[in-house]
Amino acid sequence: MRVRVKVIMKIAILNNSMKDSAYKIPLFDLNFDTEEEHEIIRTVRSKWISMGENVKTFEKEFEELLNVKHSIAITNCTAALHLALEILGIKKGDEVIVPSLTFVATVNVVRYVGAVPVFADITSFNDLSVDPDDIKARVTKKTKAIIPMHYGGFSCNMDDIKKIAEENNLFIIEDAAHAPLSDYKEKKIGTLGDIGCFSFFSNKNITTAEGGMLVTNSDNFAKRARLKRSHGMTAVSYDRAKGYATKYDVLELGYNYRMDDIRAAIGLAQLKKLNKDVKKREGLRRVYLSKLNDISKLIIPYKDFQHQSSNYIFPVILKDSNAGKRDLIRKKLAERGIETSVHYPAVHRFSIYKEFTSELPKTEYVADNEITLPLYYNLSEENIEKISCGLKDVLKD
Repeated sequence: MRVRVKVIMKIAILNNSMKDSAYKIPLFDLNFDTEEEHEIIRTVRSKWISMGENVKTFEKEFEELLNVKHSIAITNCTAALHLALEILGIKKGDEVIVPSLTFVATVNVVRYVGAVPVFADITSFNDLSVDPDDIKARVTKKTKAIIPMHYGGFSCNMDDIKKIAEENNLFIIEDAAHAPLSDYKEKKIGTLGDIGCFSFFSNKNITTAEGGMLVTNSDNFAKRARLKRSHGMTAVSYDRAKGYATKYDVLELGYNYRMDDIRAAIGLAQLKKLNKDVKKREGLRRVYLSKLNDISKLIIPYKDFQHQSSNYIFPVILKDSNAGKRDLIRKKLAERGIETSVHYPAVHRFSIYKEFTSELPKTEYVADNEITLPLYYNLSEENIEKISCGLKDVLKD
């Protein structure tokens, strides 16, 4: 009973902290209820909370969701991307083509293995994914891999990217952090390259607070991922505790990148909601489009997108603008109680990446003029009306 009370209190505190925010309409909100609470309590009472049966079940259900051969639960998406590069043999001096319009982790992992990030521009203001033509122009003899990031849950042009990879003998690591259940021509995002990596951070469609998943159809890549996520050991603690193994060997240098059973338990509850979440977000996106479609000062990316998307975020881009104007508009929306964000500052502009910088005019314009509007399962159509009216008003000023 004490465990149950503590869990209820923690969830209540978290939810209340979001409601008591200065923002009347937050950027996102957790889609949590008693299902997550029940799974946490069940796991705590089982007396096994590190990597165990919950992780195995979570992996199995994720495999079925994506129709992929192997899913390996990891501490976070950054760790999954790092493992992917190591498993594929990317090393010091190799070049990896990456977008700049992404979260910095997409690029940081390239430096983890000593490789060189080569930044490519986005396709257009209507398609914020990395541009296949620019990828092709940046391939050299040192290029070993491409990391396309499926921005906002909208798929990159994977046909063209795969063609480039095949012609140049390159690996593809899909950064699918935004894209659980997103499609590309009836196949799930994350399953189209050599390895796909997903995020379960707190503001994603599925959250385990922190967590990630590495997926692949390669038996060899999966075997190495399972080894490397747990110190390169041939047997993990759960196997030894259950009597499945009494000793182990260490086959290669690994890491402590394991997911625990508490987070996997939350993931199991979240997976049950994912289909409904994606459908609800798609409906909310249509409401946004109907409300904002007539604003001449806005570009709405992916307006005519044809595939299923997770709709992780709802980005808009200001026309004939600059970073100062964008920040002023965000400030005015905040004064109305509407929280917004920016996805993302351009990675190639960060101090740490100045030596790798490139000319990326489209990326730079979007980084200076994009605004991310609230989008989450419990967002009401009434609040979308308020957001849309608020945005129209501040754009008139």
